Amino acid sequence: MKRRLQLFDPRDHKITPRQARRYARFEIFHTVVDFTAAFLFIIGSVLFFFEQTKIPGTYCFLFGSIFFAAKPAIRLAREISLARLDDVDQLAEMAPEGPGSFRKMKDENEGQ
Repeated sequence: MKRRLQLFDPRDHKITPRQARRYARFEIFHTVVDFTAAFLFIIGSVLFFFEQTKIPGTYCFLFGSIFFAAKPAIRLAREISLARLDDVDQLAEMAPEGPGSFRKMKDENEGQ
């Protein structure tokens, strides 16, 4: 029986190509958010040096903080999405017309 994908389980290296593609998309999104947050903090820091740009600098810090807060939400969404894909794959295996049933039918026909 196929082992269920566990949330945040680093030992689960046997993922389907579909799960690998989804994982890659989430990682790219996570990296873009990470760079954006860092960039906003750098810009905010520079803007904070001058009195006339402190308000835009404060907004950069605020938006950078929001982006940093989004990072764990992205990881959680990725893990839930991968777990759902695994559930769908397991259901497809068990479906009467799924891949598992075709293998079973082939084995039964060869035994006759």
